[in-house]
Amino acid sequence: MSAIRDTIFNNYLTAYGAPKVSRYDSHKKSELRSTYNSIVKLNKESPWYLPVTSKETQQYAVELKESARELRTSLAELGGLEEDGLFDKKHAFSSNEDVISVEYIGEKQDSEGIPTLTMEVKALASPQENTGRSLPEGAVGLPEDTYSFDVGINDMNYEFQFYISEGESNRDLQERLARLVNNSGIGLRAEVVEDGSRSALKIASESTGIAEGKERTFTISDDRTSKRSGAVEYFGLDRMTAEPANATFILNGEERTTGSNHFTVGKLYEITLNGLSKEGEEIRVGLKTDTESVTENVGQLVGSFNTFMKSVSSFMETQRRSRMLVGELGGIAGHYRDALSGLGIDIGEDGELEIDKDKLQQVAESSEDLAETFRTLKDFSNSLMRKSNQVSLNPMDYVQRTVVAYKNPGHNFASPYTTSSYSGMMFNYFC
Repeated sequence: MSAIRDTIFNNYLTAYGAPKVSRYDSHKKSELRSTYNSIVKLNKESPWYLPVTSKETQQYAVELKESARELRTSLAELGGLEEDGLFDKKHAFSSNEDVISVEYIGEKQDSEGIPTLTMEVKALASPQENTGRSLPEGAVGLPEDTYSFDVGINDMNYEFQFYISEGESNRDLQERLARLVNNSGIGLRAEVVEDGSRSALKIASESTGIAEGKERTFTISDDRTSKRSGAVEYFGLDRMTAEPANATFILNGEERTTGSNHFTVGKLYEITLNGLSKEGEEIRVGLKTDTESVTENVGQLVGSFNTFMKSVSSFMETQRRSRMLVGELGGIAGHYRDALSGLGIDIGEDGELEIDKDKLQQVAESSEDLAETFRTLKDFSNSLMRKSNQVSLNPMDYVQRTVVAYKNPGHNFASPYTTSSYSGMMFNYFC
């Protein structure tokens, strides 16, 4: 049962999981209690419906919920969960984004206390790569039998077993071994690389860098494996063609090394190294001005609204009730149409928002009180936050369903199965 549960969870993360997890994906007990109470109230008032069996409709409901959650997270990052915090989010700059990209992760505070850094990238962190022998198309030159090899990574050892059938080709077996490694989830990725009519199996570590005192990130051997040996030598799985290496960079005149190209500095900046600096080039990393940060926050708000609108609109041809949500989103934007237009934000024919960046910049630069100037966007964001919470709580509101019976007014009760049907959609094709 645990294996089935893991498969379900992994499938959910692969298909619908967010690209990154933010601190807004964790919640206090009070927030969870509030959500629980909302579900209880929703279940109590909801009529009974026939179960939804269409796979397309189930996928629509799941994606709708995740899209709403992503909208909420984006609004929360802008300060939408705080009374006066919207658009207080600060943004960092890099004088050369091709070499260093940066994100500000510190607390909201006076930008005067945040230092500007100078950096120079000498070397990037790289993974270990093993590229096997280049083999021709044709049958595997090993006897039919069950083979195995051992992989040592992160102080752990794993054994891989596979069967070679008579007449199986080198290419087919290389692809099978690549899938075996990729599906193991031990921190390695494999692929078959072609060289004309020949092919080789390439295995690389997902992590970069090398620990002190070690020469390799992973090792592959079949010297003491439980099944027949010989596959490691035949395919050349132990041939290291690229050594793992740490990143080297200069920060404010001091040389440093790290095992990853992604790291934080002083709990203020999240740095990503993308390339090498030119000789003598110093890259500046620091905070953008308040005006630049506000205009970037406005762009994030508009982008989040448009992304959600596109997601919902993509189902209009197949899900009739998605039109209702599109109309509601259009109604929210339409309510603030005049005020948004004054800030350089207009509503397009497709319902998405369009920014006149020059006008927005002029408004921001001429403002004496940015918070008051963009007060309309705070109200607009609050409306979107309420809508995203509603959709996330019960996406089935926007699914075409057949009512079986309405509950007896005044004598109804909370049914625990109303929203559990949504959860069942993820399990339906695994049980």
